[in-house]
Amino acid sequence: MALINKAIFPVAGLGTRFLPATKAQPKEMLPVVDKPLIQYAVEEAYAAGIRQMIFVNGRNKRAIPDHFDTAFELETELEAAGKKELLALVHSIKPDDMECIYIRQPKALGLGHAVLCAQCVVVNEPFAVLLADDLMVGKPPVLKQMVDQFSEWQASILAVQEVPAEHTKRYGIVAGSAISDRLMDLTHMVEKPNPEDAPSRLGVAGRYILTPGVFREIATQPRGVGGEIQLTDGIAALMRREKVFAFRYDGKRYDCGSKEGFLQANVELALDHPQLGASFREYLKSLEI
Repeated sequence: MALINKAIFPVAGLGTRFLPATKAQPKEMLPVVDKPLIQYAVEEAYAAGIRQMIFVNGRNKRAIPDHFDTAFELETELEAAGKKELLALVHSIKPDDMECIYIRQPKALGLGHAVLCAQCVVVNEPFAVLLADDLMVGKPPVLKQMVDQFSEWQASILAVQEVPAEHTKRYGIVAGSAISDRLMDLTHMVEKPNPEDAPSRLGVAGRYILTPGVFREIATQPRGVGGEIQLTDGIAALMRREKVFAFRYDGKRYDCGSKEGFLQANVELALDHPQLGASFREYLKSLEI
């Protein structure tokens, strides 16, 4: 049995930075090449051995459960038309051994609150949190790298990357003592500090493995930056009771919460696509940019 079997996907946000595209569909369903963002995150969790996917969603998010549900009409038509490859592709979206659970976040009170909403399902197990806005590409997949680290240390682990000083206001910033070139024992964690107040330039990316003790810490935190219940504040409080590590993952992160990052992901993943890559590369060359 996998050490980490549950993953939380906070997907209740309104996606206002992508309006009007997100007026009637969740930002997590925006496609990068040929798959929605949320599917990339779920596939990453599945590749890490996780089989229980917990979606913390809000109103007007029906497209996400519909995407992972059985599409009888579509499958019937594909089967009747003998389109076996497409039928297999549709079936692969949700493997038979994967379970999807949907929890409503009644109010948009922050990432910490979204995670807390899933406590009734996670209970006393360690769990992963994946932010679909952050499309992570790595070999092995980034969350699999983190699960391997967890199997050794049995403690909370945060994915981190070095960010420009002027971007510290966008991230939870961490500092601590190095254990290896990729692992750090954390001593400080601050949510979205100004550059002059940041303890380092290591920003938390959208992948976490957390022990269940974090639920108690989140529940007792006052509202933090932006008047929201911050996951960062809960983790910072957890550090006073338990070890928390930062892990410099091997891979690349695309910030698909921004239009620029979303476009970069589409271009680079299209170039790497087994069917589209060669012709798309020739098209880009023809533009003479």
